[in-house]
Amino acid sequence: MTTAVRAAPPAFEASLVGTIARKELRDAIRNRWFWLYAAAFAGLAAVLANLALPGATVAGYGAFGRSASSLVALVQLIVPLMGLTLGAQAITGQQERGTLRFLLSHPISRTEAFLGTYLGLVLALFATIAAGFGAAGLVTGLRGGAADAAAFTRIAALSWVLAAGMLALGMLVSSFTRKSGVAMGSALFLWLGLVFLGDLGLMGTAVATRMPVSVLFFSAAANPVEAFRLATLTSFQGSLDVLGPAGTYAVDRFGDALDPILIGVLVLWVMLPVTAAWARFTRGKDI
Repeated sequence: MTTAVRAAPPAFEASLVGTIARKELRDAIRNRWFWLYAAAFAGLAAVLANLALPGATVAGYGAFGRSASSLVALVQLIVPLMGLTLGAQAITGQQERGTLRFLLSHPISRTEAFLGTYLGLVLALFATIAAGFGAAGLVTGLRGGAADAAAFTRIAALSWVLAAGMLALGMLVSSFTRKSGVAMGSALFLWLGLVFLGDLGLMGTAVATRMPVSVLFFSAAANPVEAFRLATLTSFQGSLDVLGPAGTYAVDRFGDALDPILIGVLVLWVMLPVTAAWARFTRGKDI
């Protein structure tokens, strides 16, 4: 009588994660969509920074406030689109090309493959965002405009957190689908929901139902794109009072704790989707 011996799973090796991350970064750089996103983000950031400089006809805040507001609006629109679509293609794309099966035929665990893929794409997104903010800062410097370096850095850092969360959400979609077309369609639907329908729908519902300001604030803060906007507003406005009753309620209710709460919401939008995607990929994803 013989007893079957189950092979022990390979030990986790950080060096393998780094190798896969570098491969994903190289693949992302070769992707034409990556360059399209990077060029669009950097070009629009430079144009908006130029329009916001002293002497521009845009009315409203001071020069840096206008530039920062424009960058925040640009990040709200483009960064979720980049993160969701890159994440949606991450697993299904490899599955369709057969590279995922080839990769896992080597002594590499699914956890190492997942983390390497995620980290590689996170680095690619970070590079794109850095290019956009770098272009805006360069234009501001060449035109002799003044900028608050601390606020500028804070907005860039929050943009990176938003990008990591949207990438995780895209990979969660990818882990539940088998076709990249379905994953891309789902990612675009999510983008529309978070960026447009969430904001307009919430405002319409608040007006139609006379929603209490507390419910309005919590509903807005639960959306990662809105949480990013609220967290960045304090960088160049100093307060959320400019948002009206909901902003005043948030300041009065939470005080100094408001900033950590909003950043915590953004971090949760990174941790929860990436954990769910990892669990799905390592335990249930059919390759």
